Amino acid sequence: MGSIITLDQPEPVGVVNIEELDALVIGSGFGGVYQLKKLRDEGYKVKLVESGTGYGGIWHWSRYPGARVDSHAPHYQFSDPELWKEWHWKQRFPDHNELRAYFEFVADKWDLGKDTYFETHVTSAKWDEEEHKWIITASNGKIFRATYFLPHCGIAASRTMPNWKGLGSFKGMLVHSSYWPHEQPVLKGKKIAVVGTGSTGVQLSHAVSKEAGELVVFQRTPAMPLQMRQVNYDDDEESKPKEELEQFFKDREDGYWGFDFGFLGKGTFEDDEATRKASYEALWKAGDFTFWLGTYTDMLFNDAANYEAYKFWREKTRARIQDPRLQELLAPEKQPYPFGCKRVPLEQGYFEMFNKPNVDLVDVNSTPIVEVTEKGIRTTEKELEFDIIILATGFDAVTGGLTSIDIRGIDGVSLKEKFQERGPTTYCGISAAGFPNMFFINGPQSPNAFCNGPTCAELQGNWIADVMNHNRDAGISAIVADDESEKQWGELTETIAYASLLPKAKSWYMGDNIPGKPRRSQMYLGGVPGYYEKLKSCAAEGYKGFHFQGPKGLKA
Repeated sequence: MGSIITLDQPEPVGVVNIEELDALVIGSGFGGVYQLKKLRDEGYKVKLVESGTGYGGIWHWSRYPGARVDSHAPHYQFSDPELWKEWHWKQRFPDHNELRAYFEFVADKWDLGKDTYFETHVTSAKWDEEEHKWIITASNGKIFRATYFLPHCGIAASRTMPNWKGLGSFKGMLVHSSYWPHEQPVLKGKKIAVVGTGSTGVQLSHAVSKEAGELVVFQRTPAMPLQMRQVNYDDDEESKPKEELEQFFKDREDGYWGFDFGFLGKGTFEDDEATRKASYEALWKAGDFTFWLGTYTDMLFNDAANYEAYKFWREKTRARIQDPRLQELLAPEKQPYPFGCKRVPLEQGYFEMFNKPNVDLVDVNSTPIVEVTEKGIRTTEKELEFDIIILATGFDAVTGGLTSIDIRGIDGVSLKEKFQERGPTTYCGISAAGFPNMFFINGPQSPNAFCNGPTCAELQGNWIADVMNHNRDAGISAIVADDESEKQWGELTETIAYASLLPKAKSWYMGDNIPGKPRRSQMYLGGVPGYYEKLKSCAAEGYKGFHFQGPKGLKA
């Protein structure tokens, strides 16, 4: 039961029920769920709040046709034996239904429900310097006072909508892919537009094409998907034998990407042409991200090496497309950007879809969208009529979940304004200077998009619990990152990013999809082991790069 206080107003306006906590966690994805379990096991009074109605984070919202994870089983799960000894994956790449079922299984096993508030959207969090507490307010009227504020919002918590003329005038169904109705709408025989060809657009459009009477995909930049190579498992068949999983999860932490595979250990041109082609063929046959993240060490760092990979991808892809016009739009002869430097989707027949007579592609570079009308979409060429318009237009990735909350730290400084002025500056990708006792999993300048989600949720969640234990044992009431340490971490993140080819592509990896967003790497690209070593060394050196505050004031 929270304490009752009177609001500080000129005249009494009533009372507010404030819940006192050691920590408040936002988000019921892998990061938030794990953090709740970990902190509760450590003896903290902690609650988790979630704006949706169930567990799963992005998988609570992403229910569109074809939605499935592209981290293959058994990677995409927690390492707790209590869970994996009983859980059985039905597919190598589980779909959104199976993923929500997994989260419900986890919630039941870990008894998370007693400490979770659903339909609770946090709108503001303000640091009280005198009390060393966060005052956190939700839109449903709930108010929390917590020593630690842990906004584990994830990298895809803030949707982006196109700023098109007439967007609200469409008389049919218009929906963003991440707001897909829980009750599936009727698609069969409908005229459908899918706007966007990122990972969501690739999955969604292919699934929709099986039912649509007509489908038009609006493309700005061609995606470079890889074949998923899906596998269905029988009830008595596992993705990996149970007796191997304990060691598997230990090894997962040592993978560069948080997976059990990494680079080949040699450069592209260390192999002759025949050997190189054989290596590409083996990676291609394996499916998954291996052609992207399990390839030659220089593929993401050397233009010539990258072009070799693109040429192979282009040859394989064009062979699947019948129309020469679509071959050039979907797999251009001239490489449009470095391969693998925009998010690589996994697909199961995406390119063959365009061979169907009821599927077409509009290149919005040559035929821009002018406006949305009552009947559909008008381009510079003509008006296209639709029953359904689906916006697969992505997210304000990595930072959007944080900046959508009015977070104010020391002296009332706004996190949103800080990120807008400087870019996504953090220390170790897990905290921000000027914001004491605030930590985030998969935050800006952490491995986030280049780390298997559960892997980093556990690594970062454990580190956060450890620093809280350190402070509790030492009688420290506040910890905050140094400006200089944050600056150095940002410089390191940028140095690694610009040693790669990623900045040569315009993508959400660099914040390019949001007008006005500072162009900086949204993630640390030095690999999971290197990142974790940084966290461990920070802790081993007495949390170097942070300052502490206790009853007697500031400590070095």
